[in-house]
Amino acid sequence: MKHKKTITRRWMINNLSIIVLILLVIELALIYAVQSYFYSSARQYLVSKLNAVNGVLTRYAADSGAGLNAELRSTLESFSDKDKMELMAINYDGEVVLTSSGFAPESVTIMTDYDDAMEQNTYGYAMRRTANGERILAVSYPITAISTEYSAIRVVTSLDAIDASITTFIIAVSMIAIAILLLLGLSGFYFIDSIITPIREINATTEKFAKGDFSSRIQQESEDEIGTLCRSINHMADELSNADAMKNEFISSVSHELRTPLTAIKGWAETLTAGGDAETMQKGLHVIVGETERLSRMVEELLDFSRMQNGRFTMQKATMDVLAELGDAVLIYLERAKQDGIHIIYEEPEMLPFVYGDKNRIRQVFINIIDNAIKYSDRGGLVEIRADAPDADTVRIVVQDHGCGIKASDLPKVKTKFYKPNHTRRGSGIGLAVADEIIAMHHGTLEIESEEQVGTTVTITLPAQSEAVDA
Repeated sequence: MKHKKTITRRWMINNLSIIVLILLVIELALIYAVQSYFYSSARQYLVSKLNAVNGVLTRYAADSGAGLNAELRSTLESFSDKDKMELMAINYDGEVVLTSSGFAPESVTIMTDYDDAMEQNTYGYAMRRTANGERILAVSYPITAISTEYSAIRVVTSLDAIDASITTFIIAVSMIAIAILLLLGLSGFYFIDSIITPIREINATTEKFAKGDFSSRIQQESEDEIGTLCRSINHMADELSNADAMKNEFISSVSHELRTPLTAIKGWAETLTAGGDAETMQKGLHVIVGETERLSRMVEELLDFSRMQNGRFTMQKATMDVLAELGDAVLIYLERAKQDGIHIIYEEPEMLPFVYGDKNRIRQVFINIIDNAIKYSDRGGLVEIRADAPDADTVRIVVQDHGCGIKASDLPKVKTKFYKPNHTRRGSGIGLAVADEIIAMHHGTLEIESEEQVGTTVTITLPAQSEAVDA
């Protein structure tokens, strides 16, 4: 079965194993250094003892000129460190003949230190284990220059105390290494858990988001990168929740908006089918035509929005007269505004710079903006439409109404798809989103200023042809 590559497992393999290896190398280096230090100190200590004995013997030989047998025996018998080590005298046959302890040595004694000392005429060293399992350190030194009876002196000491100290040190270092590993492990697991726990919560929450449940939120417990991620995901959930709510509201609104003209068309069609006088026929046909146009505009907006979402929204750009398209849009709404008791003032300049764009799409934007101005104005209201060129490179169209206005909290969202700031007025909520996208595709801007119960001003700016023709 394939193991799941969790963060904890990866940390243990990649980090903890390296730390263990580093600690092991450090521990081995420390043990080697301490062991070398202890053995070197012991060897130097034994050398100093041999030097002292050799000095005594050398001075005796120089002063008396007699044999060293009696003096060597006296020196061995009075050896002050006999409780710590054993001093020996070795004859020319390589046999230990005198010892400071007075006990005979082993019958078969391996003395590689003696062999090295005699061969190299200097100190010889050896560490070995005796027959009873005791580890010893031996140092030999040749005295052939001052004695004809003895070839060397030798000192031997047990390494048990030193080995015990080294073992204690190894145990202490190992315990410290284990404590460091435990501390690193605990702190590492705590740190990893502080990452894994919010990640698991993020995973569980995002799975709910995937199923369409945007009510859950992630608890933010820190201000680090994880906390920032949690805050971003919560913000995303808020936006998704708002978008989902606006989408549902949009569907409901569009359903209502579609039902209203269809109901009117069906009702008048049934009335006309039953017959009636010329006035009734004229009124019915007028309502049917008007509602059909309204229905057609709504369907066209939906199609445009769908094309934008799918990247299939196209433009047929050419040199165009903005005044002509604006005039046609105003003309379309003059009669309707009159019927609704709304007065339109259109300030038309004599001439404006030409614009490079899609005249049908630009007219669609004008129609949408003027329609909104009338829609959000009350009977007796005023809609003002102005067009000018603030400079040679820009064309500006301003549509201002004195209607209900838009709340300050709703103003930043009015160009968002599906968003409707006022649910008491008709509309699908995508007209401004489509209009803003069309103006942006012409490298222009659509800005909205509004104050509740005062009115709304929409300002459209488009680049003159000299700037847009190469776009």
